[in-house]
Amino acid sequence: MPDQPEKDQTTGQLANAMRFAEPGVPIIRGINWAGFLALYWKEVRRFFKVQLQTVWAPSITTLLFLVIFTVALGRGDRTILGAPFADFIAPGLICMGMLQNAFANSSFSMLVGKIQGTIIDYLTPPLSVGELLAALVAASMTRAALVGFAVWLAMFIWPGVNVGVVHWWAVLWFGIMGSAMLSFLGVLTSIWAEKFDHAAAVTNFVVAPLALLSGTFYSIDRLSPAFQAVSHANPFFYAISGFRYGFLGEADSPIGQGALILLAINIGLAIICYSLLKSGWKIKS
Repeated sequence: MPDQPEKDQTTGQLANAMRFAEPGVPIIRGINWAGFLALYWKEVRRFFKVQLQTVWAPSITTLLFLVIFTVALGRGDRTILGAPFADFIAPGLICMGMLQNAFANSSFSMLVGKIQGTIIDYLTPPLSVGELLAALVAASMTRAALVGFAVWLAMFIWPGVNVGVVHWWAVLWFGIMGSAMLSFLGVLTSIWAEKFDHAAAVTNFVVAPLALLSGTFYSIDRLSPAFQAVSHANPFFYAISGFRYGFLGEADSPIGQGALILLAINIGLAIICYSLLKSGWKIKS
């Protein structure tokens, strides 16, 4: 008789194990790679269906920046960091296009689901919060990489511009870190925003000013100390400066410091995004 409660408990545990391991019912252990890849490809196909708008149009816009600034300011023997003006601004323009499009993609994903009432498609599949976040960020980084490659290819064949790579590790590291940073920021925006105007406000009043004032078109060495301090507080500056270093072999900021700052920012943004998604703030009602 004293063994009866223990026997009942063991029987209950076996019954629960059998109930969750019924024949034909899949059990997901570890990472749900199938679910992660399904969501990732869904997001990639979503922006790739309108690639003329999401990939090629931003590439043409970025190339126009290069044409305008080189025609207006790049005459003569003007050099910055020992490189011709066109060679100086080309890597920054590539990186700026990548950052802006990474944000545009991730800030649209869940926001359109909230507005159209299809947010349930992100919440009901057997995906953990980490898998959901990773798929959204990876898809946005894929769009950033495609835009960056398209812009680089156009500049490669453009006369008078040299976009040969000197340090591949810097191009990859700062391209990935910068795209991830804006992807996480876009996810935060899509969680917070309740309509497209909110996302547009973040784009116009946060992303665009930080991108344009990041040293893409100038070296901060020529700025006053006060504006140099402002530039060093801009995370976009480290992404673009490090990315440019990969092409020129020269930078106007410490490369190691910038790499660590971007890594720390991405870790912080990832934790915030994960916490908000897990809590369901402004997503689950």
